[in-house]
Amino acid sequence: MPFILQLLADYGYLAVFIGCLLEGETILILAGFACHHGHLTVPLTLAVAVIGATLGDQLFYWIGRYRGPALLARLPALARRAERVAVSLKRYDALVVMGVRFVYGLRIAGPIAIGAMHMPPRRFATFNFLGALLWAPLVGSVGFLFGSALDALIGDVERIELIGTVLIVGAAIVITLVRRWRRSRAAAR
Repeated sequence: MPFILQLLADYGYLAVFIGCLLEGETILILAGFACHHGHLTVPLTLAVAVIGATLGDQLFYWIGRYRGPALLARLPALARRAERVAVSLKRYDALVVMGVRFVYGLRIAGPIAIGAMHMPPRRFATFNFLGALLWAPLVGSVGFLFGSALDALIGDVERIELIGTVLIVGAAIVITLVRRWRRSRAAAR
């Protein structure tokens, strides 16, 4: 069992909270899959994900607000990502705060950049929470829906596995017979 699935099996909602506090997509997709199988409940999983994602981005916002310029100066890759956020933030601040969690590579850099630009804390917190309310069900539903698709495919996988095994064994037998036949023809000459 992969490490993240094992964490979910052992720690459930705590794993969802910590995973969403940091990056979140992978753990939330897997939590959706666990919800599909009844190991976690959908409402509690989504609530924990929203809280974890909101608090995580708040933490990165405050890091950016107090240490942003120094941090961006030391980490050029983070600075490049933060520049992308800064350009859009001037025009569409609310949409950027809500949407930054949906863009790969900006989940941490975005709140740091927004904090470094000194967006008012209450405004950031409001739109950060609204973004988490959108993000958690969208990402979690991917795992839940994938669970349905995977369950539907399990029977097909078993059938395909059997057909594949028969084809591989059959091909091995044919190759062996062809080699023997060629050797016997070569020996007869």
